[in-house]
Amino acid sequence: MLLGCIGDDFTGSSDLANTLAKEGMHAVQYSGVPSSDAPSHVDAGIVALKSRSIPVKEAIAQSLEALEWLKAQGCTQFFFKYCSTFDSTAEGNIGPVAEALAEALGATGVIFCPAFPGTGRSLYQGHLFVNDILLSDSPLRDHPLNPMTESDLRIWLAKQTRGPVGHVGAADVFAGPDAIKAKLAEEVAAGRNLVIMDALRDDDLRAIGTALSDAVLITGGSGVALGLPDNFRRSGAMGKTSHSWQGQAGTCAILCGSCSAATRRQIEVHKQTQPSLVLDAASIIDGQFRVSDAQAWVEACWQDNADSLPLIYSSADPEEVQKIQQMFGTDVAAAALEGFFGALAATLVDTGIGRLIAAGGETSGAVVEHLDIDQLEIGPEIDPGVPALRASPSLTLALKSGNFGAEDFFAKAARQLG
Repeated sequence: MLLGCIGDDFTGSSDLANTLAKEGMHAVQYSGVPSSDAPSHVDAGIVALKSRSIPVKEAIAQSLEALEWLKAQGCTQFFFKYCSTFDSTAEGNIGPVAEALAEALGATGVIFCPAFPGTGRSLYQGHLFVNDILLSDSPLRDHPLNPMTESDLRIWLAKQTRGPVGHVGAADVFAGPDAIKAKLAEEVAAGRNLVIMDALRDDDLRAIGTALSDAVLITGGSGVALGLPDNFRRSGAMGKTSHSWQGQAGTCAILCGSCSAATRRQIEVHKQTQPSLVLDAASIIDGQFRVSDAQAWVEACWQDNADSLPLIYSSADPEEVQKIQQMFGTDVAAAALEGFFGALAATLVDTGIGRLIAAGGETSGAVVEHLDIDQLEIGPEIDPGVPALRASPSLTLALKSGNFGAEDFFAKAARQLG
């Protein structure tokens, strides 16, 4: 294994695996830290954790455990993957985990670059934009777990870390790999070991990747990984890789727990032509609506039309989410819905479903955990940042981050998985 990656959630890890696979690496996504070694043909291993919103100490411990496994696989470079909207609180977990990984690896000049132009995320003058607006003015400011209220990532990262935060601006990035390396060295010499890196275009990300060929640790969104595979090819460590994809026949269902604006729009589009069922969090928490009830509804949809794509969702606008959190507490509400989706996924797989689509990082994590999936083979891209995945000989998956995907994503994913 050449490149060892640690993702702080399951959808983000799939996003990274998708990027690396498109660039020619044989990438495999693991659900948590594996208990055995990886096959020798794997170029990039992505250990998917569910550490984005857990206590900082737990996130660090899990990430260091993943690091030790990846080191044992022979990796020469390591990548810490987080969301392209830098989802985190003022306490962490991005900064503390990155610092712990850097200390364990003796890494200096560690960059932070969540930019992903393909999905409208760009960094300019240290500020993160979502399409044409600042992050703090986007719907992410109302995220129920990690509200992003600061667009200047230098300020946000400084709140999470111990040392000063540096910056490599757009002018140096535009000037190419040599200028990037020179500016990064200046920041390190000035005592700024953690460095925000501007990027507006895919060409910028490839230039950054080239400049970081010798970096021990890189952190960012999946976009900055665009330029890494070519480094291994140029060094002779990796040749050409080809993969074949075989879809899965059978029934398909969609489980959606994301409350992002993009996902809510996808739900509205899907509901126009396909059956849908909205979950009431209160009914789930007090036990009035059970997994067996949801299963019965899905199976009734398939009995009416075996090709239907039933959608079960809990997504709501931020005001409704806040009401539920105030009634039951944030942790109780989140755990109840995640547990419900995970248990429903396991029940559907037991009944023989062939394709399953999960939307939302926490929902996807719960699905993967309940299905007890050890690893996922990466297939073709459905939409930017979202690949088709094979979980077993009889099951294909799509794990979608809340903010990703076109309006017709659910129908598109069902076609690709089949």
